[in-house]
Amino acid sequence: MPNWALTNCCQHNQVVFLATIGVFTVVILLLWRTVLLTPFKLITVFLHEASHAIACKLTCGQVEGIQVHANEGGVTQTRGGVYWLILPAGYLGSSFWGMTLILASTNLLTARIAAGCLIFALFVVLCIAKNWTLRGLCIGFIIFLALIWVLQEMTTVRILRYVILFIGVMNSLFSVYDIYDDLISRRVNSSDAEKFAEICPCCNGVGWGVIWGMISFTFLCGSMYLGLVILS
Repeated sequence: MPNWALTNCCQHNQVVFLATIGVFTVVILLLWRTVLLTPFKLITVFLHEASHAIACKLTCGQVEGIQVHANEGGVTQTRGGVYWLILPAGYLGSSFWGMTLILASTNLLTARIAAGCLIFALFVVLCIAKNWTLRGLCIGFIIFLALIWVLQEMTTVRILRYVILFIGVMNSLFSVYDIYDDLISRRVNSSDAEKFAEICPCCNGVGWGVIWGMISFTFLCGSMYLGLVILS
């Protein structure tokens, strides 16, 4: 039975899990403004736009194209679908994928599955990408993940789980930051939250940004709690 109460916490593997997340968080914050993190920021933007696309397809809409720009912006062109579900899917979806990747890193099998799913998703998006930044990002990460997987299987280098965990932590932190930067600290009239506020006027764009930010942060905290449960 799952140890939901986390009795006898924390064992060695749980300590390693939390310590690794802590180290990754510090590294990410120290390197936040450097070009070293740019590819990982762009993969978060990719997951943001892919979440819009998934919500569109699940609500019977059509995805006409996806773009990710070098300035860490992006756009998904859709037609039809349920607009009030498509709009929040970007920020909340990227937070959800961050949580999923963090949890997948707790086990080698699920880390392999996560890496395979990422590679497959990048191949699919490569086929509908509308700009070369996104095409280059897809090709680069396909090669990167494939190389890490080969090293995992063919050598003594066992880093696949840690790469998946790093991408998950990066995705979760960047999602929370992106919500604050785009929707709360500066009000952008064309933002997803402002458009959502036109459909659901009970809150303005900033209000929806705060709500989405709280949900996104809950995903991050939930991933650490569930990770400890899995490892208990």
